[in-house]
Amino acid sequence: MDDAAFAAAVAEVAGPRQRLALLTRSSPREAWESLDGSGPRCDASLPERMSERLAAARCGVVWTGGPGYPHLLADDPHRPAVLFVRGSLDALASRRAGLIGTRAATAAGRATASLLGGDLARAGVTVVSGLARGIDGAAHRGAVSAARDGAVGRPFAVVACGLDVAYPREHAALYDEVAALGAVVSEWAPGTPPDAFRFPLRNRILAAACEVLVVVESREAGGSMITVEEAATRGIPVMAVPGSPRNASSAGANLLLQQGCAPVVGADDVLVALGLDHRRARSAAHRPRPEGDDGEVFAAFDGGALGLDGVMLATGFDLPRAALALGRLEARGWIVRSGAWWEVLVAAGS
Repeated sequence: MDDAAFAAAVAEVAGPRQRLALLTRSSPREAWESLDGSGPRCDASLPERMSERLAAARCGVVWTGGPGYPHLLADDPHRPAVLFVRGSLDALASRRAGLIGTRAATAAGRATASLLGGDLARAGVTVVSGLARGIDGAAHRGAVSAARDGAVGRPFAVVACGLDVAYPREHAALYDEVAALGAVVSEWAPGTPPDAFRFPLRNRILAAACEVLVVVESREAGGSMITVEEAATRGIPVMAVPGSPRNASSAGANLLLQQGCAPVVGADDVLVALGLDHRRARSAAHRPRPEGDDGEVFAAFDGGALGLDGVMLATGFDLPRAALALGRLEARGWIVRSGAWWEVLVAAGS
């Protein structure tokens, strides 16, 4: 019996913390032997049965300290001790952006997530999400479509159930496509149902897999904001797509913008955050002067630095309108963001 079967058996009977404690100091076989016989689920035949379940689910196993375990998770204090994998973890070798949001997404939110997912994949960025209904599924559909057409960027999904349990059921085909073009991973053994308590645990892995996290649509409380907290504890930048103040599905994203998160109006904003877009370093000599909303926001600076609230006060714009203009001006190299403040990078007359 190989170590993968023993690691899977440990994951079947031990909780995330116990698994990590065991596998940090022991091999999978030794970890299993320390559990064997300690409870009704720990019978000697379990590793063999787990090997059969892995084959039936078409998934592999990696464990902390073992071969193939992702380097980007290795130093995370809350890393998953065991990861079940369908597809290739090579998707994590590229630059990575998380796209997350509410299950109760609007049509506009789903369209935005799909567009961002496709554009980022075409720019060579791995799109990380949770394969849930709403924003997650839309982001991965965009990435899958682009990857199917030859894009370098891949879809990467972290789920809260066994890899042979498609949740939601209507995403079964999407699971297969993400696994074929990138990877789907879980810390739960095949056959594990999507119980509610597993989703917050899933979110820590999703956050840790990202270099930048984008909230497309989110309510003020829920899974997306838990993922935001997990990203913040790891120093991972959080960005948000502005939405209408009358849309409850955007309340969380708009709150993040008010707190100083950078706005996202297109994939270019995410590429800037990843250091993959250098348009801010270009000369502005031959670019047209900002006009319309962008011109009004640019004029509000008058040589000084402004926060989002200051821009709204100076222009009379509401939050989404101001944030969108700021995002466009930053992406085009007119202003630069530092924390919760923006300042002029080039003069309009230069």
